Amino acid sequence: MTAHQNGNISIEVSDFLLNCFVRSPSWKFWLSLPLSLLFLLAMGANSILLITIRLEASLHEPMYYLLSLLSLLDIVVCLTVIPKVLAIFWFNLKSISFYACFLQMYIMNCFLSMESCTFMVMAYDRYVAICHPLRYPSLITDQFVAKAAIFILARNGILTVPIPILSSRLNYCGRNVIENCICANMSVSRLSCDDVTINRLYQFAVGWTLLGSDLILIFLSYSLILQAVLRLKAEGAVAKALSTCGSHFILILFFSTILLVFVLTLVVKEKVSPDVPVLLNVLHHVIFSALNPIVYGVRTQEIKQGIQRLLKKVW
Repeated sequence: MTAHQNGNISIEVSDFLLNCFVRSPSWKFWLSLPLSLLFLLAMGANSILLITIRLEASLHEPMYYLLSLLSLLDIVVCLTVIPKVLAIFWFNLKSISFYACFLQMYIMNCFLSMESCTFMVMAYDRYVAICHPLRYPSLITDQFVAKAAIFILARNGILTVPIPILSSRLNYCGRNVIENCICANMSVSRLSCDDVTINRLYQFAVGWTLLGSDLILIFLSYSLILQAVLRLKAEGAVAKALSTCGSHFILILFFSTILLVFVLTLVVKEKVSPDVPVLLNVLHHVIFSALNPIVYGVRTQEIKQGIQRLLKKVW
């Protein structure tokens, strides 16, 4: 618990108030419907994908295990952020406990970086499948997926732990109104009466180290894939390969672009409404969770057939 001594009066922060879209209150009304629909789509699509991969023996392969991991991450991110945002929109339930706020902060930072890392591993999977197809069965094995999953969990889980710890140890001097819909690190830290330079530097360093390195490796993988695809002579091979990888790459590029736009809006915050980065932050936690199972799953022929077989069994 954080406390600040002011004369003989001890001020203790036990909870925070998430006070979002104060300058654009109508946004709450217009956002609530599409946000709830995106949330339902994300939860439904990812759940169907997980069930299909679990029940279909033909999908018990490394690539689909990675898809399962991505779906699990999407579900956790959505459940961590969107229900609370909708509770604020619909019932004005702005209060969030001190510990729940920093738990949400950790999960958001940890799981979004895990998602980025999973994209990187999946890009490597596609690189091996297209550039070294004969070596694919020996390189991309169940053991490889297990090691990759441990790496994803350990790297991002450990490196993002200091973010909420540094914020939770600050003195908040009785100020507890967060100008955001979620417990973003800097939105919370700026309430403190302490120096938050270390918080800012660590967030910046870890963010660019994790996401930046993933992005570089993803672009490298898809550049090599593009070179290999353009050398293919078989009729229709180029179109098929580009169709498979193109949609993946566009989604990853969109993921990165939204992050870049979010950073730029913070840099030029005097020229844009403070509600814009808040809006982007909220949407970023649900749009990709809804798109991922569609782009990575439904567009894959084997998964599409698996879902059809599953639906036939149900009906």
